[in-house]
Amino acid sequence: MNEIDLITNRDIVIVGQQPWDVEIGSNCKNIAIEFSKHNRVLYVNSPLDRITKFKSKDDPKIRKRIDIIKGRQEALININKNLFNYYPDEIIESINWIKNDFVYTFLNKINNKRFARSIKRAIDKLGFKDIILFNDNDIFRCFHLKELLKPLLSIYYSRDYLLSVDYWKLHGTKLEPQLISKSDLCVANSIYLADYCKQYNKNSYYVGQGCDLEAFSNKQKLSIPADVLNIPKPIIGYVGALQSIRLDIDLIAYIARQRPAWSIVLVGPEDEQFKVSILHQIPNLFFLGAKSPEMLAQYIHSFTVCFNPQLINQVTIGNYPRKIDEYLAMGKPVVASKTDTMSIFSEHVYLATTKEDYIALIDQALAEDSETKRVARINFATTHTWENNVLEIYKAISKLQDKV
Repeated sequence: MNEIDLITNRDIVIVGQQPWDVEIGSNCKNIAIEFSKHNRVLYVNSPLDRITKFKSKDDPKIRKRIDIIKGRQEALININKNLFNYYPDEIIESINWIKNDFVYTFLNKINNKRFARSIKRAIDKLGFKDIILFNDNDIFRCFHLKELLKPLLSIYYSRDYLLSVDYWKLHGTKLEPQLISKSDLCVANSIYLADYCKQYNKNSYYVGQGCDLEAFSNKQKLSIPADVLNIPKPIIGYVGALQSIRLDIDLIAYIARQRPAWSIVLVGPEDEQFKVSILHQIPNLFFLGAKSPEMLAQYIHSFTVCFNPQLINQVTIGNYPRKIDEYLAMGKPVVASKTDTMSIFSEHVYLATTKEDYIALIDQALAEDSETKRVARINFATTHTWENNVLEIYKAISKLQDKV
């Protein structure tokens, strides 16, 4: 990491949507670990709300939070020398269902005050001073934290276009632009989201995306999974959740029907629309089901070409598709739907606009694959590290400080 751009010996407080004990991959956790290599970091879990406490009281994770609120367990946990995880010891009200703007605003400020009061106790216990507040895309619970915690620097991190989701749309349509505007700095993991933030805050920057690619290096000479061995080649494959809001079922059917000699292999859990779709009636289309994370590299290894038949809508248009890096890290040719976010991959990924493009570009990918191209793909993917991602965040901070 370039020492000129390095931010060191600072106290950073991270708030956001995902608690430390989340079971899925988390951008923010990886960023926190990288921050902690040169700074002290307090990672604050999202606070427990009253409805979740009532509905999920038998969940071990919720029971732990209740015990912490009641003082039965320690709220502050040391993850490593410089990284601390904090369970808020206050409960907040469940208010997102309230449509009246005045009532919602009043109650949300109360929730923010409770949350800030709890965070302040952890800050004081750790002796943090002149904090940097890093908000991981939490519009509501963290809306007032800049005013309440008075950080030296407040950063809003945009990694999803939340306003496409009903839960966030009701009040977020008004609040997110305000939150972006009053933050000192905004950083985003896609060009689309950086441009979105820039509408409300000129200090908005694209900082890229980190990925954990060690498992996708093929250094260990991967074997072909047993349920792929007898599938005819070439295999055009996809790994990931099969969600109809994100993937184009009609496009997948079109590809399979246009090229019956290709085997279309889909690896991942299906939502209800996928389960009942026409895809299950197409003979050269194979559903292999959900697989454990440690098996995914073997399936990618078995593919001739990887594809990402993404629907273009408000949910997907700003998303950074981490699976593209995983495909490229294994040297595979990739065909994907063209978006602003995907533009950074344009030299190494075949980008399709139409269903006809998909056919032509998969044909091209099959015809011109080479060792030179495989090496170039691997080299490109390995630049997308968490270290480089955080370095870009540090550069954005430096740019802001240079303006002051």
